Amino acid sequence: MKTAISVFLLGISTAMAAPSSYPDWAYAVPTPQNEATAPKDDGTKFTLPGAAGPFTRGQTAGAGYTPPADWYPGDHPSMPNTVAAGNTARGITACAGCHYPNGKGRPQNANIAGLNADYLARQLREFKSGARHSAEPRKKNAQQMVDIAKAMTDGEITEAASYYASLPPTVPIKVVQAVMVPQMRSQEGMWLPHESGAREPIGMRIIETPANVDREQLRDPHAGFITYVPRGALAKGERLTEKLRCAGCHGEGLKGADAPGIAGRSPSYLGRQLYDFQQGMRHGEMAAAMQPIVAKLSAADIINLTAYAASLPVK
Repeated sequence: MKTAISVFLLGISTAMAAPSSYPDWAYAVPTPQNEATAPKDDGTKFTLPGAAGPFTRGQTAGAGYTPPADWYPGDHPSMPNTVAAGNTARGITACAGCHYPNGKGRPQNANIAGLNADYLARQLREFKSGARHSAEPRKKNAQQMVDIAKAMTDGEITEAASYYASLPPTVPIKVVQAVMVPQMRSQEGMWLPHESGAREPIGMRIIETPANVDREQLRDPHAGFITYVPRGALAKGERLTEKLRCAGCHGEGLKGADAPGIAGRSPSYLGRQLYDFQQGMRHGEMAAAMQPIVAKLSAADIINLTAYAASLPVK
């Protein structure tokens, strides 16, 4: 590592080299060269097949602390107020705005549907206490989670965790081993294919992108994601998972046991968490057990492990 971690975290060493294990693909930090601008709300109303609506883009996103649109209310039980609407006075954004009513989420946050309720509540409390941070200071929504958790009551934390834990798995991620991939731009931390249609070598990275960009821009909870991974990553990831004995905590098929299920989860999210553990930014329960396991992971190891986990069935 060429720069001290304290300097890196202050965000004043961006011109210097990041640690060799840094998964830049998992953060998709927008730059002047790659940034894509989200479509503006011009008042147009949109529909989706068999869905409620119509809704404007602003309504789908819950702009201005308004409750985000619920395209498919029949998909899930009644949402707690914190999930459905948040609380403007306390600066709490509705959970459904980012994680969606069905828990699908996006690569820049997390798919949390069906995770253990105690685990979800513990993560919110660790955000609240300061035990959990992001190792990437430019990850703005990570700080947003800290601020939201600090504003939530214990009752709201329990309600939100119980709600998302009650949900079934959402749309599976389609994992594709590839040599060439679409050239990408970043929209708020989510990779989108460049409008030119240009392609480029995948190199040492994972690219997680919407299967249907138009539907994802409308926050369609039924729309899925494609994950492009380097050829050979799945086999390497399987071998490394066995070597590290990941199933000892994460359960058979990585579906969850003492530790949360990571099968079929976003590789972008998983990559960020491995890096956060490695950089000592997570200090909550079970963090001590993870840190020696991830201490020597390389950038390639993180790619292989997360690609393999993402390829596994949730059930």
